[in-house]
Amino acid sequence: MPDLHGFADQLLLGLWMTVRLALSALGIGLVLGLAGAAAMSAPLAPIRWIAHAYTTIIRGIPELLVVLLIYFGASVALMAMLRPFGYTDYIELSPFVAGSVALALTFGGYASEVFRGAFQAVPPGQSEAARALGMGRVAIFFRIVLPQGWRIALPGLGNLFLVLMKDTALVSVIGLEEIMRKAQFAVGATKEPFTFYLAAAVLYLGLTIVSMAALAWLERRANRGMPGVKAS
Repeated sequence: MPDLHGFADQLLLGLWMTVRLALSALGIGLVLGLAGAAAMSAPLAPIRWIAHAYTTIIRGIPELLVVLLIYFGASVALMAMLRPFGYTDYIELSPFVAGSVALALTFGGYASEVFRGAFQAVPPGQSEAARALGMGRVAIFFRIVLPQGWRIALPGLGNLFLVLMKDTALVSVIGLEEIMRKAQFAVGATKEPFTFYLAAAVLYLGLTIVSMAALAWLERRANRGMPGVKAS
């Protein structure tokens, strides 16, 4: 085992922060992805344009720039909105909140396309049958389309989550003390970059292995009853 010079506890704290950041961004990103996919198929053209503009912008900007724009731009936007009400103090967004929002926006932009493709793969005859039975659009979406689309979208969403988890390292540039930030502190104190960056790599690899196992279990659960799928 390499000598971590007493920084093992700090790296574990960074690991916990990384997990928290990834899960918070995942939760917000799933909501954004569902909303984006629903907006792309909305009957009103302006709503579809907004959804397509969102996914185009997100997919065209590097994730690091999104993190920086949210961290610095959100403070400027909040101050501009509150200034007419007499609030003049500087507002600084916390690195965790900024990182969660930035990563969620990125995840949601890609997830929108994943959900859209999954929903289109659901046989349209099922929705037509539900309408014939008197079900409304909202009921059809949540009771017919979403349960089946979720099963189809899950592999793609799993891949996006693995990318999201590694992208949490980008939030270290705005001061969030996740794995990479803790490793940088340790490198600065010990002058042993290989040891601590290798330790960080091992932690990320461990998170990836655990996530892949959880995603495989979720896929088995989602595919229960499908032909050729064994019960989990």
